[in-house]
Amino acid sequence: MRRIVVGAVLVLAATLLTLPVPAGPAGVTSSAQAAALPAFSSSVLMIDASLATRMRYSWRAGCPVSRSNLRYLRMTYYGFDGLAHRGEMVVHRTAAPKIVSVFRRAYNARFPIRRMRLVDDYRGSDDDSMAANNTSAFNCRRTSGGTAWSEHSYGRALDINPVQNPYVARGVVEPSAGKAYVTRAPLRKGMVTWTVRDAFADIGWFWGGGWRNSKDYQHFSHNNR
Repeated sequence: MRRIVVGAVLVLAATLLTLPVPAGPAGVTSSAQAAALPAFSSSVLMIDASLATRMRYSWRAGCPVSRSNLRYLRMTYYGFDGLAHRGEMVVHRTAAPKIVSVFRRAYNARFPIRRMRLVDDYRGSDDDSMAANNTSAFNCRRTSGGTAWSEHSYGRALDINPVQNPYVARGVVEPSAGKAYVTRAPLRKGMVTWTVRDAFADIGWFWGGGWRNSKDYQHFSHNNR
């Protein structure tokens, strides 16, 4: 009888070890999941001719920053599917190492990101990029409803998971799919966490979710604009 019981226990233990371990709330994972994922990696490159051609929607003559002052980042990020992915982003050269450090912390904390592609994949459309829940930075464009250059035009601002972290002003929510996330509690997958906010604060960047007259929960910038 003892051998039968012990054998049953061993079979049950082996079965439990083979079951998938789901991610917890807001991307929290177990130590077993963390160990299974590769270490964070990144690269920082200048804009070469091939990439310049690809960036024809986001950069053009007359933009307030030269291509030589921009850098192309490739970084590991933790996806909504619980897997490691390789993302891309363009930022100002002076911001590049700081942004890499932020996303290293986000990845190590298993903060989930839906996708990370250049806005050129959406023909430079900020609306289409937000609707696709795309995390991105550089895009030479004017401010929403204004004529001044957006901080994105300098590569010194970025947006994270726009659907889960929408822009809210005067009753307007952008993207429209973000309406379900205007109420910021309880914290749900992809919503900006204190870990992310602290990582940006440590590099001297500000969060648009702290603005008084409007809320831009997806937005982080070097000058709070």
